[in-house]
Amino acid sequence: MGGMFLAALLAATPVPMQSELTFVALAASGWALPALVVVASLGNVLGSCLTYAAGRGFGEAGIWRWFRLPPEKLARAENWFARWGRWSLLLSWAPGGDVVVALAGALRMPLTSFLTLLTLAKTGRYIALALVTSATL
Repeated sequence: MGGMFLAALLAATPVPMQSELTFVALAASGWALPALVVVASLGNVLGSCLTYAAGRGFGEAGIWRWFRLPPEKLARAENWFARWGRWSLLLSWAPGGDVVVALAGALRMPLTSFLTLLTLAKTGRYIALALVTSATL
């Protein structure tokens, strides 16, 4: 189960990692889906907290360097965040969502709002993955 936690944690940082394969492999080997959802969600939320803290500590210039984003892509993410605000965190599970998480930190989004929306998004993602996995195994 530690592998699931680590995979989910790393997947929520700029480290190129995906946790879905680990989730499905562990489910196929007999791990209980509710336990996988809890462990994966905790790891993914903690990883996002690290990304948020990095954004808060390094600011927008640090995000650009850390994610190796061209300025126009960072500007697009900033525009997205400016338009949708904290609600953009509900898509933090999607590809590119880590940049939005880091921007939330750089823009000093209140931690309680951040954690609430992020936990909803990340847990919802793993619940959906568990439902798809249970239907196919």
